[in-house]
Formats: sequence, structure tokens, C-alpha cells
Amino acid sequence: MIKFNKCLFYFLLIFATFLIFSCFAVASEPFDWKAHSGERIEFLAVGGLEYAEGIVSQIPAFEEKTGIKVDFFEVVEENYFDKVTTMLTSRSGQPDIIMTGAYQVWEYAPPGYFEDLTPYIKNEKLTSPTYNFDDMYPSIVGSLRWDCKIGHPVGSGGQWALPIGYEIDCLGYNKDVFDKNDISVPITTDDLLEAAKNLQGFDGPGTYGIAIRGTRNWATIHPAYMSVYSSFGAKDFEIRDGKMVSCFDSKEAIEATDYFVKLVKEGGTPQWSTYTWIDCQQDFGARKAAICWDCDTTYIYMNYPDGSPEAGNLAYCSGPIPPGKEEALSNLWVWALAMNSFSKNKDAAWYFIQYFTNPEYGKWTIERKFCIDPPRKSTFEDPAFKELISTQYGFENMFEEMVDNTKLLFTPNPHFFEVTTTWAATLQDIVGGKYSSTEEGMKALKSKVDEIMSDLNVEE
Repeated sequence: MIKFNKCLFYFLLIFATFLIFSCFAVASEPFDWKAHSGERIEFLAVGGLEYAEGIVSQIPAFEEKTGIKVDFFEVVEENYFDKVTTMLTSRSGQPDIIMTGAYQVWEYAPPGYFEDLTPYIKNEKLTSPTYNFDDMYPSIVGSLRWDCKIGHPVGSGGQWALPIGYEIDCLGYNKDVFDKNDISVPITTDDLLEAAKNLQGFDGPGTYGIAIRGTRNWATIHPAYMSVYSSFGAKDFEIRDGKMVSCFDSKEAIEATDYFVKLVKEGGTPQWSTYTWIDCQQDFGARKAAICWDCDTTYIYMNYPDGSPEAGNLAYCSGPIPPGKEEALSNLWVWALAMNSFSKNKDAAWYFIQYFTNPEYGKWTIERKFCIDPPRKSTFEDPAFKELISTQYGFENMFEEMVDNTKLLFTPNPHFFEVTTTWAATLQDIVGGKYSSTEEGMKALKSKVDEIMSDLNVEE
């Protein structure tokens, strides 16, 4: 009996030692960029976007470093997210990686189309020790983290994508036009309206005060309009009795929208209802528009040498402050990379996402001018970035004034795109005179949106 116990003891000791050694060996297995060499993945990019151009130009370098082959194709932004929806809902697993924004998380994460990247980030075997996830600005990377509960704010839950860049909504203005017309940089919403009105026809027929998006599309709502809407103190939704109820008939919502309508009608272009960000950018860079209200990246590429006829004349300032308020808010837009949860090559897809969101690539985008708002602190503090923004008049002051007030101003919900497209259509109708007043139009919008949201139950 004693002999048997000793044998059992030695057996268990040897077995335990083996398990400990095995676990240690697995845990200490070094990260290897070539671990998935020979695999093939597919990447869907937004055509014509600088962030996408940077990634596409570096795909050969990624392939050489990893041995992973990448097929990519591009779709113009106007049709991009419709294409994403079609491909994700097919559950085919293609494409493996998608360019996305934070709003898309609210639509694609709850039904399981996006892969939670948290396990990959935390896996030392799959993630390079130099990746340094904590180097990312919490507010930026947190905008892509959500618990998938309708109405809950972003910042907790799964990490559904990782940022490659973000954008602040601010004013751009032409210094030369302002100087020649004795216009001061606008600080308040009243200042901006007055400046835009006074600059109508500033350089002859076809020139006008301010360029703003206006198409019957969700993308019209999220930059300038949502920034002024929230700065006036308006909200999109409130949770009442387990339902998301729209607030478009509130005093603040009507005042903000009435101001925006005046800005468009009195200071904008007659073609406003057809304008995307590209049209705004082109008119601003061609000296057709004296002011532009959009994201900061809309201006910078026009302001590089040879970027546009007005390169060097374009400047930045903070968004305007409404009456009775002390600060302006900016809605946040984030461009990011997400993984298709039905991908058949998830580890290889993670290598792609990791490569194009790591510090080394972030620094490269600054040096090659593919990004102006880096999501990593180390990139922002890099001398190359400081040199880049030093050439952009007013950028640093604008950034310091606006960055803390730049956030996602919408309430997360899976009907975001239908709601904001309906919102943009109503905005067009108000400007076009369909309604007798802004208040009538916003009350009509409330009825439409409350019907859209009626199928949702919310956890308070």
C-alpha cells in the first residue's frame, strides 16, 4: 500500500510538472508575423478616401512582412455602406476586413456581423508586444466599444473595430477672402450667419458664403448639422417607459434647425440639396465658397501645396457658439477597421487590422500625409505631426479648443441610418418650403421617427 502511494505521488508530480511546462511553453511562444503565411484575405475599402489610399499603398509591405496575400477592392463612399450591408448579411465570410465607422457598429454588432476584437488584442500569441493598445486615445477607441444595448452610451462592451483616424467638425475659412472683405473670424452662430450672408457673391456670380452638406442622405446630418443641433442643447432621443422617444419637437431642436435653415438659405449655395462633402471640399478649394463647415480633413488636403488653387489661404477655427452657451460641440467621426465575424481566416484578418492600426503605421501615415487626426497619443506627440500641423493656420488652436468637446452626439440605436436619412429628407423639405415653419417640419419628423423606433424595447 505504501509503495502504491509513492508511485502515485511520483506519477502526479511528473504529470503536474509536464502540465506546468506545457502551459509555460504555450504562454511564452513568441509572436510571429509569419505565423499565417500563405493565407489569403479580402479587404473592402472606401474608394477615394485618403485613409484607404494609405492602406492600399502599404498592402505590398504587409504581404512581405506576413506572407499573407490580400485581395482588395474599393467602392465609392456614396454606395459603400449599402455594399457592406449586402456582403455582411450574406454570411459568406467575405470580405474579411471592412472599413467602418462607429455608427455602423450599432447596426452590425448586435446581429453578430462584427467580430469582437478584445480576445485578439489580449492574446500575446496573436498580438505583437509593440502594439501598445493603451496608447490609443480612450475617447476615440472607446467610440467603437459598445455593449449592444439600445440607448446605452458607447465606451463599454465589445471592441468591434479599431480606429485608423478620426475627424473633428470645425469651420474652415479663406484668410485671403476674409481679409479683402474685412470679415472677422466668427465666434458665435450669429457671427457665422452674418459673415456667410455678407460673403454671398464675394468674388462674382457663383461664389457664396458657406459650403455645407445637403443631400437626402444620413451623411448630411452627422457633421455640421448635428454639431450645431447639439450645441444648442438639443437631443435626438430620450428613453421613456422602455422606449426611445425622439426629441425633434423640443424648443432647442426647433431653434437649432431654424438657425441651420437660415444659414443655408441666406449664406449657402442654391445647389445645397445636391452637396456631399466632396462638393463642399472642391468649392472651398476653388474659392467658390468663403467658408466651409465640415470635418477638418475636408480642408487639409486642399491646403497642402498643389492641393487646390487656394492652398495656403485656407484656415481653421472652432465651431460657432450658440446664444446663451459657453462652448460649441463637435460630433465625432471615426474611420476604423472591423472584422467580418463569418471570416474563415480570422487570425490572418486580425494581423491585417493589427498592422494597419499599430504605432509604426500611424507614424507613417503622418509622414505621408494620409492622416491629420491620429488616434494614438504617441503619433500626435511625434515631431513629424507637430511639423505637419504647424503649416495649417489655426489648426492647433482649433484642436485644443474642440478636442475635449468632440464626441459621438447620437444615441446608439440599430435604426440610425433610417432615422438620419429621414431626418436629412425633412431638412431638405424645410429648406425647400414644404412646411409652413421649421416647427411644423420638426413635429412631422418626430412622428415619422417615433414610428420607425416603435419596434425597439430599451433597457433603462
